Amino acid sequence: MKVMPGVLPDVLVLEPRVFGDERGFFLESYNQRVFREAAGIDANFVQDNHSRSVRNVLRGLHYQLRQAQGKLVRVVAGEIFDVAVDLRRSSPRYGRWMGLHLSADNKRMLWIPAGFAHGFLTLSDVAEVLYKATDYYAPAHERCVMWNDPDIGIDWPLAGSVPLVSEKDSRGVALKLTEAFP
Repeated sequence: MKVMPGVLPDVLVLEPRVFGDERGFFLESYNQRVFREAAGIDANFVQDNHSRSVRNVLRGLHYQLRQAQGKLVRVVAGEIFDVAVDLRRSSPRYGRWMGLHLSADNKRMLWIPAGFAHGFLTLSDVAEVLYKATDYYAPAHERCVMWNDPDIGIDWPLAGSVPLVSEKDSRGVALKLTEAFP
């Protein structure tokens, strides 16, 4: 596995070793020992999530204030623009974001540590996203930052259209009003 720091140094881009031939391909999507040795992270994943979204669906920017989740995100069908936003007030990068194209074709993964909000925009007709989480979903502690907050300034590749967002996500809070991490 190749591990590269993202624009936000605590967010990591991972490229698994892919073995392919005329029959298809094989890759190890997760191996605890390899992840620990290559990324230097000893994560204890407790939950796997799978979402399916159609083109132009934007999910996020989600985080949990308590039971904060680290996430290992990958795409098994289609393509997304995946985003992480640093919500740690003590970080010199507080409020900064990074985005990365993840797809079934490029097979890249993104490690988003606890303390970050996460969201994505579906770029293909359909995308299926799998992610491992380091803590359980806790709806009482879930929060949402506005996907289009001008103080964050995410450059979503929208192609001139308004994304499809859930009612819950449309009520996201501005960065300056968020309950952030210390």
